[in-house]
Amino acid sequence: MEFSIVIPCRNEGANVEMMVRRIVAALGAKYAYEIWFVDDSGDDTPDILARLSRKYRQVRYVHRDKGTGLSSAVMEGFRRATGDWYIVMDADLQHPPEVLPDVIREIRRDAADIVIPSRFLPGAGDGGLNLWRKAVSWTARMMARALFGKVRRITDPTSGFFAVRRKVVDGVRLEPLGWKILLELLVRCRHAAVIELPYRFEARDLGQSKFNLKQQWLYALHLMRLLRSSEEDLKFWKFCLAGLSGVIVNMLVYIPLVNTGMHVGLAYTLATVTAILNNFTWNNLFTWTHLKHDRLWQRMLKFFAVSLSGLVLSGAVVIACNQWLGLHEIVSGFIGIGVSVAWNFLLNNRWTFARRGG
Repeated sequence: MEFSIVIPCRNEGANVEMMVRRIVAALGAKYAYEIWFVDDSGDDTPDILARLSRKYRQVRYVHRDKGTGLSSAVMEGFRRATGDWYIVMDADLQHPPEVLPDVIREIRRDAADIVIPSRFLPGAGDGGLNLWRKAVSWTARMMARALFGKVRRITDPTSGFFAVRRKVVDGVRLEPLGWKILLELLVRCRHAAVIELPYRFEARDLGQSKFNLKQQWLYALHLMRLLRSSEEDLKFWKFCLAGLSGVIVNMLVYIPLVNTGMHVGLAYTLATVTAILNNFTWNNLFTWTHLKHDRLWQRMLKFFAVSLSGLVLSGAVVIACNQWLGLHEIVSGFIGIGVSVAWNFLLNNRWTFARRGG
């Protein structure tokens, strides 16, 4: 089987028949595919699915009396599907089946392991969501892109419409929570490339939306669970927390020293050295917890060297941005901070706190 279309559904009897008709019309007889509905309904949706499975040879379904949510339904579909690719869609017709030929075209180019129809590329659309839903959606996407390096360049990492190569999922322990199974796959799975293509998300016509505060809370918990399991991402944010503590320590030392009448330059130097020692201590104990290959004093010297080099580099970047590119002083400052954080993390990760045997 080439493709398995996996569709989780709950009380979507008003939509599933129309969805099957549109999928069959969109794909015709050109493709070898199956449609797996994983149903958690408490209404007559299972009866409709049974009738559809008799009418259409592509339709299969499983009804769960004690289903545990959308993500687990998708995983159930993965376990039952036989295709080389899984294509996941919602049952509410907000993911138009007419986009499937475009998805399959990208799949057959064999240039990606994951294909995501995106609502946020040029030519796409979000279905006219209201301002509140737009704000929630934007916040969810930005949180994911900020926390995880693997999704930073993906415009729609929280989409419920995507295709993933079977071998990318096989053997990976997935622990999704809530409704964002794609984010789980993007963070936990090893994938060579991700391709996005624009599509127009459609407004719901029939049935009732499952979007609620509980799902938003589960999403926040899901992000924290994923972050704990993503070593490199977790290290980066621990490093940032240690750096923030260094800023506080710097001010706690600098201000009292200046108030005693000490020269500003000397006070700043002592405060900076204290802050660097603070940062090193936290990073050595809290951020890089693995066994290191050298002695404590060697790591400390390396950390000081990296910190000073980051200071010089960020200063040069700030001057260049302000004087050569004409950017505002505050904008230039933020760019300098970003460069310094990235530089310091990279060098400390690969040199200062190198893993024993690495």
